[in-house]
Order: sequence, then C-alpha cells, then structure tokens
Amino acid sequence: MPRHSYKKELSINLKHTSHSQVLQAIKTDQTTCEQIVNHYLTKIEESRHLNIYIEVFEEEAKKRAIELDQKLQNDPDSIGKLFGVVISIKDVICYEDHKVTAGSKILNGFTSLFSATAVERLLAEDAIIIGRVNCDEFAMGSTNETSCYGPTRNAADPSKVPGGSSGASAVSVQAGTCLVSLGSDTGGSVRQPAAFCGMVGMKPTYGRISRYGLLAYASSFDQIGILSNSVEDAALMLEVMAGADDFDATCSDRPVESNANTTFVSPLAGGRGAKIAYYDSALNHPGMDEGIKKSTFNFIEKLKDRGHTVEPVEFEHLDYIIPAYYVLTTAEASSNLSRYDGIRFGHRTAEADNIHEVYKKSRTEGFGAEVKRRIMLGTFVLSAGFYDAYYTKAQQVRRLIQDRTREILQEYDFILAPTSPTPAWDIGKMRDDPVAMYLADIFTVQANMAGIPAISLPIGNNVDGLPIGIQFMADKFEEKKLLEFAAMLK
Repeated sequence: MPRHSYKKELSINLKHTSHSQVLQAIKTDQTTCEQIVNHYLTKIEESRHLNIYIEVFEEEAKKRAIELDQKLQNDPDSIGKLFGVVISIKDVICYEDHKVTAGSKILNGFTSLFSATAVERLLAEDAIIIGRVNCDEFAMGSTNETSCYGPTRNAADPSKVPGGSSGASAVSVQAGTCLVSLGSDTGGSVRQPAAFCGMVGMKPTYGRISRYGLLAYASSFDQIGILSNSVEDAALMLEVMAGADDFDATCSDRPVESNANTTFVSPLAGGRGAKIAYYDSALNHPGMDEGIKKSTFNFIEKLKDRGHTVEPVEFEHLDYIIPAYYVLTTAEASSNLSRYDGIRFGHRTAEADNIHEVYKKSRTEGFGAEVKRRIMLGTFVLSAGFYDAYYTKAQQVRRLIQDRTREILQEYDFILAPTSPTPAWDIGKMRDDPVAMYLADIFTVQANMAGIPAISLPIGNNVDGLPIGIQFMADKFEEKKLLEFAAMLK
C-alpha cells in the first residue's frame, strides 16, 4: 500500500513528543521520516542564533529518512527500535567519515576513521543522526563557552548559558531541532544542562555504555549520557546503547535489562513507596539559590504526599567532592590530552623550526585557556613532589565518597538533590572565575565520583522563567529502577 502524501505542517508537536508518539504518527500516515527530518532542518535554520550545530548532516539525514520510509513500506516488521528518532551528537563522539573536534582548534579538520559503539548501535536500530553539536572544549566547562566555535545560548533566554559541557546537546532538544541528543557526563555535563534547559538528562552507571569512540577527558569518570524530552525516550536510548563491548575493557558485561515500553507499578518490593535521602546541610547552605531551595522543598513535600519517605541524612564529605574531583580529572586530562601533539593528527603549527617547537607551539595555538589550565593543574598534581599530597590523597577521598554513597543507598532507594545550586547565569559571568564555575557542579559530581546512575528531571521554572531541575541518584546498575521511578513522577 503506498504511503499517503502529506503536505501540511506536522500535526504533532515534535518538541513535546516521545518516540512512541512519533512512531504512531508515522504508522498511521500522519507523517513520514522524511517530513520529520525536513521539519527539524527548518527548526535548525530558525535557531541559528543559538549556535547549536557545528555541522548539519542535511543531505545524509534526508537520504536516510527516505530509505527508512521505504523500509517501513516494504517490510513494517523489520524496523528497528529507534525508527524515526532524529538524534544530534555532541562533538566528542566519533562518527565514521565525519569530522569530530571536541570544540577545539587542536582537532581542526580531523575526520574520524570509525564510529563510536554507541553510534553504531543507534544506527543499527534505525535512528537518524542529523548533525554534531557544540560543546565546551574537550568537555571541560559548565557553560558551553570554552568552545572554539563560540558559546551556545539557552533557548529559554539567549542571554543565559545552557550549562555544560553538553550545553548544545540540551539546547538542540530544547529548541526542537531533534528528538534526542547524545552528550557525555564527566561531572554533571549532561544533567546540569538538562536542568538549565528544562530537559531530562540521564547519566548511566560508569561502564554501562561503551566509551569506545568517545574522546577522553577523564577516563575513569566519562560516560555517554542522554538528553531528551521524556524519561521513556531516555530509557529506550539506554537500552539500545548499553551492553558489553570488546573495544572497551571498562564496559560492563552485565546483561542489559529492557527499560522501554514498561508500565510503572513500583520498582520497589511489595509496591511500597520509595525511601529517599537528601542532604539537609546542602539545601540550607547559604550559597543555595532561594528559588531552587524553595522549589526543592516543595517537591519533597509532594513526594511525601504521594506516599514516599523522604529523610535528611548527613554526608560529611560534601565539601571535599569538588576539590578531589578536579585533582583527579585534571590529572587524567593531562595524560589523555598528551596525544594531541601536532605530530599524529589535528593542528600543526606553521611556525616551528624544530621538533620541540612543533609540540610547544601546536599545543599553545590549538588549546584554549580552560584546557590549558586543566592540563597544567593535572601535570602539577602528578609531579614527583606533589603526587602523594594531591593525587594519592584525592583517590583516598574518592573511595570515602564512594563508600559513604553506597552506604546511604543500602538504606535508601534514591538520593535526591537539586541538579544545580543556581539557575542558568548570564553568558560571560563565570568566564574570569573558574572556581565559581567548578562549584556549580557540587551536586552532580557525586554520581561520577561514585560511578552510580543519576537522572535530572525538570520541575518547572523560577520567577524569571528559567528552568529548574531535580536530580535522583541510585545504586550501581539500578537504571531500570531509577527510570521507572522517574517515569512515575511525571
């Protein structure tokens, strides 16, 4: 049976639609993959002022959409789990025969020779990748301002940052230019932008999704994450991407549970309400924005009204999370970024007279100020005279944080916290104060230090109309439990 022609504006609101609704619209001839792609391409053009996309795969996306429409017509039973899902990918995720630069001049013109495992699995399930989006340089930042392509702007208020480092991934969904986006989360880089942009942001357990093809910032922290309009789409994306990978020795070989298309009853024994912990000292900290504090306590009361137990607990290591995190991640960055030397690939200076100047000038010209700062910090903490005082001590603190976190999660199902202590701030405000920017990650870093899954959910806007997010953390590999609980809260 031929597909119906469809010339009108799409009858579904793509910005607020889950994949299940899009798929239903396609199957009932309300629209086609080709029309959906064209709609998103129009939205991309309309949102150029937000500086979301570094590169749009326009012709490629159109061609793939036509092929998928033909596949549905010829054999409807053969379509993949992500049929009709249009995705953007952060500019740190490799896609074969496409450029990837990590928002840095050091990789100017570099084309990837292979695809990330996550990308391959998405394409195998009939997803459409529409383009690569901006990010903080090498994922180092909380504002999306350190990119060599300039800052991405928050669609809720273009004078505000979208968060970072996956800021453009969040805005690409927020502005309705795609259905879902892939980001990476080293210390909150998916969840903080999700909160600033009113999206769902999911960071899985460390090792749940292969890091093969993800340009490394800090290898023991990095994890591919998901930004979407709905918990259901985050669950579906996770189900497709997760699982063992021979190319990543740190990737878990635990069986992948089906997260999608489940009806929530209760992930908890006996159908009881959830038992949730929060840090009272953190919520009452003088640095907490009053609007976010009020919204968080209001949300806690709503949870209690729905039969959940929400109790304050002590977390005595909160003040040590950020210092330990930045010692460890900068140390790993110093090692990981040593490969960008002007010799093997990427930018090479034209001003060198000898091999030493090639290294020095290529890296000086190629890296931005924030990346240089973190490389120097990392090199310092790894140096012979300071290794034990900083790096070894930070690893010990990391273990204390992991142990205390897991201890809390033995008694409680989830840990609740604001995703960020403040709403999105003005572009340029933190540019000269990196310490203030680092402290914005205070509530998200814990999940990366402990290697546990976490999700940020939108809970409305503040008095200025800026989105606010709430975060839930669960124990290792409890994504299904976390996602089902999150889906119940909508």
